[in-house]
Amino acid sequence: MSFIDYLQIALPNIWIGLQITFKVSLICLVIGMVIGFPVALARVYGPKWLRWLVTAYVEIFRGTPVLVQLFLIYFGLPQFGITFSAFTSAYLAIGLNSGAYQSEYFRGAIQAISSGQMMAARSIGMTRMQAIRHVIIPQAFRFAIPSWSNEAVSMVKISSIVYLIAVPEMLYVAKVLMSKYYNPMQTYMLVGMVYLLVIGAMTLLLNEIERRSTIPGLETAKRGS
Repeated sequence: MSFIDYLQIALPNIWIGLQITFKVSLICLVIGMVIGFPVALARVYGPKWLRWLVTAYVEIFRGTPVLVQLFLIYFGLPQFGITFSAFTSAYLAIGLNSGAYQSEYFRGAIQAISSGQMMAARSIGMTRMQAIRHVIIPQAFRFAIPSWSNEAVSMVKISSIVYLIAVPEMLYVAKVLMSKYYNPMQTYMLVGMVYLLVIGAMTLLLNEIERRSTIPGLETAKRGS
């Protein structure tokens, strides 16, 4: 079979797998953001006991491989009577792992904002929570875009590990194609090219979003803070 003939067979299957890759990546990224931003706020503004609690979560999930976390949820929890589907296990493991990393991106963004802004907000009558909501959070999201962009790109690649629990994403489809047509070199080269194109397109898009969302005078403000 020529490579062109193989492409006609493989690409429709890889396209289906790519859609699953996007689905897993997007859901896990959203879960990570929903977890990560409150954790970041807790680490910066929370009481001591809460800071200890969320710091423990961050260190555990950043300090252990995501593959181990995935296996513990999918293979380990059933021993205690807790069973999740392959997709749910993927969302939980990668989402919780991403939440730990995103919390650090957001925490750094929050701490990059000059403390004088909080003082100024309080001086005009805002409560602490109002200052955080209306002054700190809008800027923090924009400050976090460069590092968060790396997380979004990495998520597409990290999601490939879920093929090990039979989630039919792109690498799983490649494995099926390879076992059926016995051409690992062509299959993995094709999957690698698809990943490269997807990551390249995402990088260009995120760089443009970063450029458009830059706060005027940001560099000066950060150096002076």
